[in-house]
Amino acid sequence: MGSCCELCVPGFELAHNEKRSTCSTQQQRTSVNIQWTGFMKKYAIITCASVLLFFLFVWGEGLIAQATREESIRIKDATGRYVEIRLPVKRIVVLPSDALEMVRALGAKDLVVGISDGIPKEPLFWPELKDRPVVGRWSEVNHELIAELKPDLVICYGRWPGPELEKKLTPFGIKVIRLDFYRICTLEKEVKIFGRILNREKEAKELTTWYREKLNLIQEELKHVNHRPDVYVESYTQYHTTGPGSGGHEMCIMAGGRNIASNFSIPYPQITPEWVLAKNPHVIIKAVSFSNCYAMIDSSLLKGVRNKIMARPAWDNIRSVRDGKVYVLSSDIWAGPRVIVGISYMAKWFYPDMLRDFDPEELHGEYLERFQGIKYQGIYVYPQ
Repeated sequence: MGSCCELCVPGFELAHNEKRSTCSTQQQRTSVNIQWTGFMKKYAIITCASVLLFFLFVWGEGLIAQATREESIRIKDATGRYVEIRLPVKRIVVLPSDALEMVRALGAKDLVVGISDGIPKEPLFWPELKDRPVVGRWSEVNHELIAELKPDLVICYGRWPGPELEKKLTPFGIKVIRLDFYRICTLEKEVKIFGRILNREKEAKELTTWYREKLNLIQEELKHVNHRPDVYVESYTQYHTTGPGSGGHEMCIMAGGRNIASNFSIPYPQITPEWVLAKNPHVIIKAVSFSNCYAMIDSSLLKGVRNKIMARPAWDNIRSVRDGKVYVLSSDIWAGPRVIVGISYMAKWFYPDMLRDFDPEELHGEYLERFQGIKYQGIYVYPQ
């Protein structure tokens, strides 16, 4: 290293090769050489040390800058809004059950310090989270209670609660992240974002890979289908169907159906009984918002909904009613992290012969045990 540094010393070669015009004794030359050599060694050491310190400083600056950058991330939420979040996130309040289910799927339930009031009402599904402090409803919260819990983040839907949530919590240094987790078309992207926020990127990748594999399995089975069934999908409200931009429309298409409301320009148009009668769909899917289906032990409630639909005036002339192809599907698998389960049931109903060996209930059980850490139970559809 010394010789390398010495090559960079200005005037060294000239001084070293300089011819003296006068003669001196061997002792004088030796003395001069020793002094010069000693000087150069000191110069080389100082030079190399300076270079080393310079690179250490630059390298160190880079590490500090990188660490600073890693202290926060900037994400785009469901509203298209950019939010900067300081890492690591240690305390979160989670309002929607969809987001809470995703927290548990990513193995981050220990971060939860606050929940909405619907969670304690389903103690069997949320055994380890039901006793966390309640801060209000998923759509309307007590801002003071949230502030007392001192969370780093509050997770809520894109639309609910309203923008007042940010206004009330920002003075306390609490960030609000709006992620939906209920639409299949944006679910994978939101899971990846959430995994980054919670430092659970490995778990997020595992979950999204599982989603993709199951969806690909269905689509692979149906890739040669030429004739898709006409489907009437009714949302929670009577005579409100699901048009483009709605989760129900996306589910119907991915399950291999043809949504008879696909020509509407709004997500949830209101229709008339006569409109459905004129469309004469092959299959009717009715979504219901019954809670706590995990604890349900008989299908009487879902069966009652189906019977009322089939008894609607003149609907006995609709082929789906006449053929018994009217199905009721719980909100637990209609949207949210388990939307793939709902899609699986719909595909099975649309193509029972082609998907004879495909079992949506088994898929549901795999999800609950693998990603939620609970056993499979409950009733979610009627008829099976």
